Amino acid sequence: MTHELTAPRLASASSKTTESVGWWRDAVIYQVYVRSFADSDGDGVGDLRGVRSRLPHLARLGVDAVWLTPFYVSPQADGGYDVADYRTVDPLFGDLSDADELVRAAHALGLRVIVDVVPNHTSDRHPWFREALAEPPGGPARARYHFRPGRGPGGMLPPNDWESVFGGPAWTRAAGGEWYLHLFAPQQPDLNWEHPEVAEEFASVLRFWLDLGVDGFRVDVAHGMVKAPGLPDIGRGAQATLIGTEPLPFFDQDGVHDIHRSWRRLLDEYGGDRIGVAEAWAPTSERLALYVRPDELHQAFNFRFLTCPWDPALMRTVIDESLAATAAVGATTTWVLSNHDVVRHVTRYGGGAQGLARARAAALLMLALPGSAYVYQGEELGLPEVADLPAEVRQDPAFLRTAGQDGLRDGCRIPLPWSGQEPPYGFGPAGTWLPQPRDWAGLSVAAQTGDPHSTLELYRAALELRRALPGLGSPDAGPLVWQPSPEGVLLFTRPGFACTLNGRGTVVELPSPGRPVLSSAPVETDGRSVRLPQDSCTWWAL
Repeated sequence: MTHELTAPRLASASSKTTESVGWWRDAVIYQVYVRSFADSDGDGVGDLRGVRSRLPHLARLGVDAVWLTPFYVSPQADGGYDVADYRTVDPLFGDLSDADELVRAAHALGLRVIVDVVPNHTSDRHPWFREALAEPPGGPARARYHFRPGRGPGGMLPPNDWESVFGGPAWTRAAGGEWYLHLFAPQQPDLNWEHPEVAEEFASVLRFWLDLGVDGFRVDVAHGMVKAPGLPDIGRGAQATLIGTEPLPFFDQDGVHDIHRSWRRLLDEYGGDRIGVAEAWAPTSERLALYVRPDELHQAFNFRFLTCPWDPALMRTVIDESLAATAAVGATTTWVLSNHDVVRHVTRYGGGAQGLARARAAALLMLALPGSAYVYQGEELGLPEVADLPAEVRQDPAFLRTAGQDGLRDGCRIPLPWSGQEPPYGFGPAGTWLPQPRDWAGLSVAAQTGDPHSTLELYRAALELRRALPGLGSPDAGPLVWQPSPEGVLLFTRPGFACTLNGRGTVVELPSPGRPVLSSAPVETDGRSVRLPQDSCTWWAL
């Protein structure tokens, strides 16, 4: 017998969001890339009013919170991650009243709101940096950043061999001959966190948004604010490839933890379980777990899970090491498959029908694991990467430089399709800042709603079951226990629940673990044995 499995409507979309203590421990949080979510005014760029208008979609999807990418005043040299004013909304996205109304509307739907904070660097148009450039070398305003004399004859060479994550040197020469450090684009000068005014300013920024009512912060480059003493050379090139795999003098220095401890104390002053989320790359799971010790941040993205290829044995290793590392510090793991900086996992897993099948399976695997999970906008629609964008429309600074990140971040930032048969697919009244593919009509929210085979309905069903089934998602429901399974197949149990993943390219038959309740592909079972489709994941009630 073949089962087409979907979940019944088992719980309201936000039942636990306002009730449980430590809500972040098993929360599902949806990332909104504001520029590409929904446009309210017809300029082709998403904005805060557009986000507010689409909050019912997120409530129906069943997530607990929404994370908003930066909407502050910015020249937009790096999609808003170059902030010129941390307390003001950029007119491109609205105004402060729009931010206030968005937070209130989300709370009314039972959704918490997390906003980005960008503490590693400012925009080169921030008042502090403009003041620094106006001073001669050695001026006090330059002490808020990393200004250094160059090396070689006349100081013509950068102070060290550090490379920008976006490619090229991490140093730019300023007027007067000194060089300033920028681990990302030249328009993003790194702050010097040894300067007391930097810490004071960001404490004030956090309080500003907490007073407005936000529920926490995703900390951009949480591993980067502190640099090794003396800024030593690394001694090799292609440094961007080392991030998260080897120690680097500009990332994951022990001093960052003092900053996060101070922020945790600040967050704890506010009621309502306000949280900090670390975007941190670390060489090991154990180093990453340091960011979520009891007196530091609440979550840290598990990028080892994100970067793991479609290989069940490797997935199991990453899961085991991640759970062990966070358990050692009394924290939970935060799982993630995609975000605004990486190729979408439909494409990473092979693209086409195969990539989509694997992405659907990986979603069920992720949502079955103990801990919290993040969903990147469009992931619930099964959107692929858009790789064939013409060079003239690309805006990713990594594309404009060389030897840095892959330069393909624009391809995962295409504005969402909401409805209709042709672009802009309900994104807004007019066009879109990046072009949408002309074959996305079938991927829109409207087209997938009500279709039991769609990826959207699979996510909706999974998130409802995650709330309803004991042992699903909750880190406190009991241990994850691996059960014997054929090569290429994962089978684990938790109290009242089992999960199978068939990562092989063929159908696999095995004894039925229980009663199937949801699957990423149709399963055949007679109650005693089951035939698992290739590249699929199935949930079972025991």
